[in-house]
Parts: sequence; C-alpha cells; structure tokens
Amino acid sequence: MAKDPVCNMDVDEKKAAKADYKGKTYYFCSPSCQWAFNSNPKQFLSEKNKTEI
Repeated sequence: MAKDPVCNMDVDEKKAAKADYKGKTYYFCSPSCQWAFNSNPKQFLSEKNKTEI
C-alpha cells in the first residue's frame, strides 16, 4: 500500500491514480487529490507532509 501525499489515505498502487514528480511515482485515492498534487507538488512534499511510498 502507498500513502496519498495529499490526504494521507492508504491507496492500492494497482488501482490508484498516479503522477510522476522528480523521478518518483506518487499514488492518489482520487482524481481530485491527483489534480491538487499536480497543481502544487511542493505543498504536499514539504518535510512536514512528506510520505515515503
């Protein structure tokens, strides 16, 4: 399982929406979380919010 970096929900990598950023793949629970991440990835990857997949 992976963590959605936007809402911190557990997601199944096989079924999840995904996006690549700086050579790493991130997985999302929904297209809206994916859209939010794609709009401003740095907001969701700060040290406070960073989630290792």
